[in-house]
Amino acid sequence: MISRFFYRKSSRQVAKDRLKILLISDRANCSPEMMEMIKTDIAKVISKYMKIDTKSMEIQITKTGNKGRNMKNPALYANIPILDLKQ
Repeated sequence: MISRFFYRKSSRQVAKDRLKILLISDRANCSPEMMEMIKTDIAKVISKYMKIDTKSMEIQITKTGNKGRNMKNPALYANIPILDLKQ
């Protein structure tokens, strides 16, 4: 069995991921560069406590509604694969 460590994304998958980042950043009025900086900072902090798969890590900004109001606030969601806990 081949480890995911040696897995390389196809150019199609890379393009798809870049498009996702662009669409997400457009929704939140956040540049792709800012999204990448946020992702890097989150990875640095979590890596102090856990071994994570940064290549498969995904962050997303969406808009959520407030109860009792018609306003929508941005919300950050993260999918961070945990490989191991640090002792």
